[in-house]
Amino acid sequence: QVQLVESGGGLVQAGGSLRLSCAASGSIFSINAMGWYRQAPGKQRELVAAITSGGSTNYADSVKGRFTISRDNAKNTVYLQMNSLKPEDTAVYYCNADLYTGWGAPNDYWGQGTQVTVSS
Repeated sequence: QVQLVESGGGLVQAGGSLRLSCAASGSIFSINAMGWYRQAPGKQRELVAAITSGGSTNYADSVKGRFTISRDNAKNTVYLQMNSLKPEDTAVYYCNADLYTGWGAPNDYWGQGTQVTVSS
């Protein structure tokens, strides 16, 4: 059983910062990648940032220069530092992990989501 536990969401004023954390636990053999997605009201879920086991990162254009994804491999934890937040960043943020639990195909796992609300 694999679980992703998210924390760090909340309400912040425009220009402020938040740091999201996501810890993966359970029978994890290896992690290919972890990332953050978000879904705003009336919009599709979109990739915000991702980081691979090798350290490569990918960001949505809308957050480049403002958000930073990082990882702690020893803790199976991924972080999303969000600076200069804008009202359009308001969404439910979901942690995602692509990982192996053994010698088989990898699977995707999702956190429950954490609300980020940016007021103007």
